[in-house]
Amino acid sequence: MSAESPGPSGRFHHWRLRFRAWRGTRPFWAGLLTLLGGLPIAYFPYANLTVGQLTIRMATTAGAGSLVIGVLLVVLGLTMWYQSAVKNFAGVAAIMLALVSLVVSNVGGFLLGFLPALIGGALSIAWAPGQPRPEPAAGPAPEKADPTAVPAPAAAGAGGDDDTNGRHRAG
Repeated sequence: MSAESPGPSGRFHHWRLRFRAWRGTRPFWAGLLTLLGGLPIAYFPYANLTVGQLTIRMATTAGAGSLVIGVLLVVLGLTMWYQSAVKNFAGVAAIMLALVSLVVSNVGGFLLGFLPALIGGALSIAWAPGQPRPEPAAGPAPEKADPTAVPAPAAAGAGGDDDTNGRHRAG
């Protein structure tokens, strides 16, 4: 490997930058939290806890319902990643499923599934795509205003229709 070749670190850097660009165009953290919230909700109703020779089964009467809720939350998390156009629907559905899991699935997977799914749904609803940065104009730089200059006070009542100084106009 020569000093000029990018080597493995160059390839890693390239993939990291591509992942960062991909992650910035969709509600990544919302999808991740929703996906991770579905796993304990689906797992705990079927789990066995063994302490010595004592086996405790945490099965509930709604075990199948817990499995359906957990799988739907995982699917909604993936939907947030790959179909970001339906992020609002996926966020509302994730919040509703997280709330239903409190009743159906051992207090929402002992709150280990409820909280990430709820936060992920809220993040999905609140997410908005970023605005591209404007490129600087090719030409002379605009002149900067003097920061020490104080503007002259306006005459009383001389403000336009838009200048209400935070107050409502009568009439």
